[in-house]
This record gives sequence, structure tokens and C-alpha cells, in this order.
Amino acid sequence: MGFLDKAKAAATQATAKAQQGMAQGQSKLDGMQAKKELDGHYRNLGEALYAEQRSGGSHEAVASGLAAIDEWHARQAAAGQADGPMGSTGSMGSTGTATAGPGSSGGGDVPEGNFTLDD
Repeated sequence: MGFLDKAKAAATQATAKAQQGMAQGQSKLDGMQAKKELDGHYRNLGEALYAEQRSGGSHEAVASGLAAIDEWHARQAAAGQADGPMGSTGSMGSTGTATAGPGSSGGGDVPEGNFTLDD
């Protein structure tokens, strides 16, 4: 293989890698934009729910917020993307087990026994 053939092969390989990197970057950007859109829907829903509960806001605003979130999830499902900012695993960790919540040690150090709330 001559020098020009090697140079052409290297240029082709570099172009393919650059295109792959661009595609990955675009995918990440699309995911970030989708998350930002969903975050906005959740914020609007929270504001509408607070207004409804505390200051006599309309239930229509809450229903509209819920519809916007449902529509977002339907679009994501139709596009074959993740279910939301937590992905398709929901609140589960990568092992399929529930992750430890705030204030818990996350360890399996639970003593055996019959515990009751009676004093």
C-alpha cells in the first residue's frame, strides 16, 4: 500500500470518527434539551398545583400541566427514548434494586427481630 493510500485510509477513518463524535454530541444535546423541557413542565405543574391548593387557582391549569407531561412522555416513547430524566429504570439503581434514600445508610445492617412501634 502506497503512502497516498495510507493517508486516504487515515483521513477516511478520522472523518468517520469525527462524524460518530458529532452524532454522540447531538444525541447528548437532544437529551439535555428534552430534560429541560420536561423540567419546565414539572415546574409549571408545581406552580399550578400550589396556586390551586393555596390561593384558589383553577384545576384546569393543573390538568393542563398533567396533559403536557403526559404528552412529553408519549413523544419520548414514540421516539424510543428514555422515559424521563431518570431513564427507563425509574428510581431503581443499575442493579435493579431500590437505591438508598436520604438518611439511610444503604447497608444491609438491619437486625432481625419483631419490632413494634409500641412504647
